[in-house]
Amino acid sequence: MDSGILFLGTSGEISVTGKQLRSSGGIIIKTNECQFLIDPGPGTLNKANEYGINLRENTAVILTHSHMNHCNDINAVIASMTHNGLDTRGVIITNSTVMEQNIITPFHQKCTEKIITTQPNKKIGIENIEIHTTQADHDDPETIGLKIYTPKFQIGYTSDTKYTKEIAQQYKKTDILIINCVYPEKTKEKQLTTEDAIKLIKIAKPKLAILTHFSKKMLSSEPIYIAREMQKKLKSQVIAAEDGMHLDPISYSAQLKQKTLNLYRKN
Repeated sequence: MDSGILFLGTSGEISVTGKQLRSSGGIIIKTNECQFLIDPGPGTLNKANEYGINLRENTAVILTHSHMNHCNDINAVIASMTHNGLDTRGVIITNSTVMEQNIITPFHQKCTEKIITTQPNKKIGIENIEIHTTQADHDDPETIGLKIYTPKFQIGYTSDTKYTKEIAQQYKKTDILIINCVYPEKTKEKQLTTEDAIKLIKIAKPKLAILTHFSKKMLSSEPIYIAREMQKKLKSQVIAAEDGMHLDPISYSAQLKQKTLNLYRKN
């Protein structure tokens, strides 16, 4: 994959992850010769190999919080990308809970070039990519969401969170918004439901919304049909991710469309 977004997994609940009804390998974003791996849960190495991803090319690995299906494979990923420390490289971006719980072992911490412990509302620059961390409301109180700014497009990622209007407003002016839409109906869990996702999309107005991180109930309700029904209610395009799904973010870039329009403007 030269560029784009690739879903190594779309599992969002232990009943799905445990049986690997859907993989939990995380998300790959490649752009401008940079490769970002987000939330490497169980199965990351297997799925990376299956889908032709070379983890040695990782520029950065981002862990949005400390739960198993978001960070389980981080040490294996670090070992793979650094030849077990023989070639120290890569940046790890994570929250304080991950570090306090020693989820990344001391040995594997030393294998990387840099570990950035962050919190919501911070900005991190990696080459010509800027990462903004966003607020989330989840069981790990230090959970972060993401907005990734590249020269050609912007991607938002909610991570795991319950819905609030303030959280939704953070994702305005995002070309592509990846939403961890875990449940099809109301829940006591601090997770997004389909109704939450609709409210979020109405406020954020992305060019494309991608639903992922599914529970067993969500899979039983057929995410592809849920996405179609949501799209009927909204002006934004909505799709449901599948394991191995790859798409080109440039197709949904507001900047690209603006440049195209400029070609047809009269002097």
